[in-house]
Amino acid sequence: MAGERWVQINDVGPRDGLQNQSAHLSVEQRVQLICGLIEAGVPSIEVGSFVSPKAVPAMVGCADILSALSVLKGVDYQVLIPNLKGYLLARDAGAKSVMMVVCSTETMNQKNVGLSVEQSVAAAAEIVRQAQQDGIKVQACTAVAWECPFEGKTPEPSVFQLTDRLSAMGVDELIIADTIGAANPDSVHALMSRLIEREGAERLTCHFHDTRAMGMANVYAALMAGIRKFDASVGGLGGCPFAPGATGNVATEDVVMMLHQMGYRTGIDLPRLMAVGKQAGAMLNIETGGRADRWRCLELEKGKTLC
Repeated sequence: MAGERWVQINDVGPRDGLQNQSAHLSVEQRVQLICGLIEAGVPSIEVGSFVSPKAVPAMVGCADILSALSVLKGVDYQVLIPNLKGYLLARDAGAKSVMMVVCSTETMNQKNVGLSVEQSVAAAAEIVRQAQQDGIKVQACTAVAWECPFEGKTPEPSVFQLTDRLSAMGVDELIIADTIGAANPDSVHALMSRLIEREGAERLTCHFHDTRAMGMANVYAALMAGIRKFDASVGGLGGCPFAPGATGNVATEDVVMMLHQMGYRTGIDLPRLMAVGKQAGAMLNIETGGRADRWRCLELEKGKTLC
């Protein structure tokens, strides 16, 4: 599944997509959505988080989700962890891959986890050391990499310094996140080109939101810079509860359609993926599907094959 024309999609809908919704889905409903994504061919899924239920009540029951998924093989499942306690809970629940977030700005990091950036980096190093002993994969997300809702534009040196430190401590993958959807294609191409030179494209993933309707353009810009791994959320669900103004992630359906029409392979069945997006919308009683959803639905009604 490797090669220049292969792009890996990680669907973050079951975690990032659901954490900020007014309606909270049950464990059984979340497992249904995850199984639907698996059946659609999604190779990597963020299935939940081990955070305080008081802070993010929508994520209650993540251990039960991992237990339900334990019999299903061939898919990379990740869970978000906020600290070492969360890591230990995830490990004991059977997680094989964890993701932690460190923000590029002090204010956002304080809002997100109540720690300074330096404290979060120290905590991350402790988690990585433990995960290496436990044989668990660690992803580190550099949040607000382009702009912070509290401090404005994020200086590139701050991003480089943080990613260099995370890389040096031995994280397996680096996720570069436009947490509030403030990036533009030029800034995305510039930053990701420089990060590829520093870290290598194989270790980098991009995570975009569509707050200013530039999410897909930013995916394209990162693709042209050489990125081959992207986070996306089925149905376009998403939003950060600790970042004012952050709206939905780029829709997995839109990303997959664009990549397929450009000749890239993802291994994902687009009509099946669309059905999962509709299922999520029905469960939450909201409209989902992505920016091109109406056109895709009309094409399917005409009996046409979607890319």
